[in-house]
Amino acid sequence: MLLIGVPAGYLMISANQSRNSGRDKEAKYSATGLTPGWPSRVQRRLYQVPIPGYSAEVAYYETNNWKTSRLYVQFLTSDEGLEKFLNTIGTSLDALEKDDIVISARDRRVVGWEFTGPGPWSGLNHERKNPTPTHHIVVDWAKPGHPMVYVVSRTTP
Repeated sequence: MLLIGVPAGYLMISANQSRNSGRDKEAKYSATGLTPGWPSRVQRRLYQVPIPGYSAEVAYYETNNWKTSRLYVQFLTSDEGLEKFLNTIGTSLDALEKDDIVISARDRRVVGWEFTGPGPWSGLNHERKNPTPTHHIVVDWAKPGHPMVYVVSRTTP
C-alpha cells in the first residue's frame, strides 16, 4: 500500500503545482496593453532601446511570434535625454520629421496609443538590416523641455 500511496500522492502534488505554474504564466503573458515600469535590461539590450536615466512615465509591452518580435516603449524625458537616446541608437534630432506619425495604426491599437493631442509631433523610421532592430519613433513636444517619446522596436530573427 505504501509503495502505491507515496508515488500517487507525489503525482497529485506535482500536477497541482504544474497547473498553478501554468496559470501564473498564462496571467503574465495574456496581459494586454502597456505595463508601467521599465523593461528589463535584457529587453532594452535586445531591442536596443536605451531609455535615458531620470525618465518618467515609463511603460512597455512586448509581443513575440515566430516571425517578428516587438517592444513598445514610452517615456517622458528631457531634451538632452532625447538627444542622447537618438545618438545612442545611431540617429539624431535632425532625422525627426515634423508632423510625421510613423508608428502604424496597427501598432498604435496594440498598446492604445492615440496621437491626437495638441502636439506638435515629429517622428522617424530608423530602418536597419535584420537581425538589428528597426525603430519607429514618435515624439510629442507638448511639454516644452520634456518630450514624450514613443518607440516601437521591431526585430526579425
